[in-house]
Amino acid sequence: MKRETLSVLDVPDRSASIDRQGMMGVLESIPSQVRSAVEIADQISVSNPGKIGNIVVSGLGGSAIGGDVVSAAVGELLRVPLIVNRDYGLPAFVGPGSLVIACSYSGNTEETLDAFAQAQRLRAAVFCITSGGRLAELAQEQKVPLVSIPGGLQPRAALGFSSIALLGALRAFGLLPDLTGPFQETVQLLTSLVDRYHPDVPEANNRAKALARSLHGRIVVIYGSTGVVSGATVRWRGQLEENAKNLAFHHLLPEMNHNELVGWEYPADSLKRLGVIFLRDKGDHPQIQRRFEFTRELIATRAGVAHEVWTEGESRLARIFSVMCLADFVSLYLAYLNQVDPTPVEVIEALKRKLRLY
Repeated sequence: MKRETLSVLDVPDRSASIDRQGMMGVLESIPSQVRSAVEIADQISVSNPGKIGNIVVSGLGGSAIGGDVVSAAVGELLRVPLIVNRDYGLPAFVGPGSLVIACSYSGNTEETLDAFAQAQRLRAAVFCITSGGRLAELAQEQKVPLVSIPGGLQPRAALGFSSIALLGALRAFGLLPDLTGPFQETVQLLTSLVDRYHPDVPEANNRAKALARSLHGRIVVIYGSTGVVSGATVRWRGQLEENAKNLAFHHLLPEMNHNELVGWEYPADSLKRLGVIFLRDKGDHPQIQRRFEFTRELIATRAGVAHEVWTEGESRLARIFSVMCLADFVSLYLAYLNQVDPTPVEVIEALKRKLRLY
């Protein structure tokens, strides 16, 4: 009888040889990171800048995802518009009645530094979230309110710090109520999820490993809604790309039903090589739920594999983190299957070096 070979996902020594910089340990610490972030957020204090008419969260990559999380998490609690700015400079409407929150984990993101400088020129209220770098230096020199978050991580691995600190800042500015309940629920839920997705749980009983196995060798498409999971779709795509080095795309319903849905015809052979993740939330509009059902039924017959992932928890914040936690572990296990170290992002660093030459 032929002896069955164990999956690399169930062999710790083999996984450790791939994950040389210890991304697994970072993911296992997600609950404690959020708990620490809550303590940091509770200590944020700012002077009253006057009436705030709009909020711009300026950041890129992992430092911008916190803005997406907050935008989706606060729902109707926030009475002024909030946008996430992923670019140099700022929108033309920014001025004295604006609050610009500059988010750069390293403190050296050139687009965010440019936005920070413009916010100062436009006399907007400014707040900074960073672990150090040039942004921290400028904030201290110009006496701009600043919250320092722990360094030493990849920006995408510091989502707990960046998102919870941002919520704390908005609360300090009087724009949000106390969020102790959602914070506590999120920590408790993440603790349970990490136990479920832990590497010691075999692939047969581990949803994160099973999804990674199903998506292995495929370009991945993530579909969510414009509601609670809108930021989570971006997170799924980014984690698959940065951790697993695996190409992925995302789109949101209902807009996807007005264009991309038609594209699920050709090339038929190539569509069979795609893996699809549908992110679902109980709070979605009833018509969005119906749209998901139709969309899933159609795409499941044309894609290689299709899976539904439902949020867990009660508060919007906990529900968002529930599906993002799964994304973290799926992307890590997919990195193991792709036999690539999840931590380095060498091509991004190469691009930054290239840009510095000009």
